[in-house]
Amino acid sequence: MAESIHSLAALKRHIATLDRAPAAEASPRFTCGPAMMDAALGGGLAQGRVHEIFASVEEEGAAAGLALLWMRQAGRDAPLLWLRSATAVRVAGAPYGPGLAALGLDPQHLLIGMMADDAMLLRAAVDALHCPALGALLIDLRGPAPLLDLTASRRLALAAETSGVTALLLRIGGDPVPSAAETRWRVAAAPSAPLPGQAPGQSAFDVTLLRRRAGPDGMTWRLTWDSNKGEFGDAADERHDDDDIRNAPLSGAAFSLPGAGPAAGRAA
Repeated sequence: MAESIHSLAALKRHIATLDRAPAAEASPRFTCGPAMMDAALGGGLAQGRVHEIFASVEEEGAAAGLALLWMRQAGRDAPLLWLRSATAVRVAGAPYGPGLAALGLDPQHLLIGMMADDAMLLRAAVDALHCPALGALLIDLRGPAPLLDLTASRRLALAAETSGVTALLLRIGGDPVPSAAETRWRVAAAPSAPLPGQAPGQSAFDVTLLRRRAGPDGMTWRLTWDSNKGEFGDAADERHDDDDIRNAPLSGAAFSLPGAGPAAGRAA
């Protein structure tokens, strides 16, 4: 009994020292939207963390486009790596180079790795995140992805925090499960306003913050991407009525994916 009392006292002293310890330095952040959205997130999305992006198969082009833009924002001029499975390449097709360039991505800075299956893809992702010279990593997983459990996501999160490399986890056709991700998003294409002369409008996205490890969630924004300026335009922070979105005219924006393959198509 005396031993238990001494152990409890030692534990209390240890907790007291933790309370007095200085707070860890805040992680650097990168712009993921207009100023209003960045401010709501404490300055943007944290670098060196894992961020999940969910979308239905029908919204794959929009989700991949936004994931690539966020990867561009996080990595800047450093090399970017996009890991895909052989299944994703077969179903969704290969990236379209001119489309990547139209979004403001330099294809020469983008490396694409095709893995045989999800197991190999996740192993490669952890290895890649241990390389601090990498600007950002996009991990492309389709369907349920049962290998991406809490333990696997913790490995990714720990590797990202150690190297400072941001990981974007693109989940197409999957459902959210417990994970160590810093934030979780759902993305869909949004109608864009046509430019003068009825030219195709800017790429537009409806994004919803499903989960956030620290801070409020449940917020929705509509983002537009100005490829000429290389920045996000104005966004609205109010929720959009589903009927308004369904009845809105189709967007004239073009996304970079999919660009080729049996299920490929381009927005017009």
